Amino acid sequence: MTKTALIRPAWTPATIALMVVGFMVFWPLGLAMLAYILWGDRLEDFKGDWSRTRESFFGSCRKGAHMHARTGNVAFDDWRAKELERLAEERRKLDEMREEFDDYARELRRAKDQQEFDRFMAERSKSTPAPRKGKKGGEGLLDDV
Repeated sequence: MTKTALIRPAWTPATIALMVVGFMVFWPLGLAMLAYILWGDRLEDFKGDWSRTRESFFGSCRKGAHMHARTGNVAFDDWRAKELERLAEERRKLDEMREEFDDYARELRRAKDQQEFDRFMAERSKSTPAPRKGKKGGEGLLDDV
């Protein structure tokens, strides 16, 4: 961490003011600021330790970590490579079929929406009376009063 930062894990006027304000607003905020002042310099070490622990614990669970490791049995390795290739091809075909179906369903929804809209507009035009035309002789709206 830089030693010139305004808010750093040290007893600076800014951190003290934030701690006091935190206690006045909501006491857990002030407590969190106090903990940051006291133990904030150890935060980087904690992050590094946690990252190393997480990597050692979950590192072997990653997809593909041991996927292409050779076993030493040439026949098995060849068979596995062919099967993985076949499965990848099947996945590609399934993805294409899904995209085609999505396009079909989207077009179906659009057609249904268009049909409902057309029906609504037809019903609306039937139920709405035709606009009246003005009376002969150039009379306007104010003449009716």
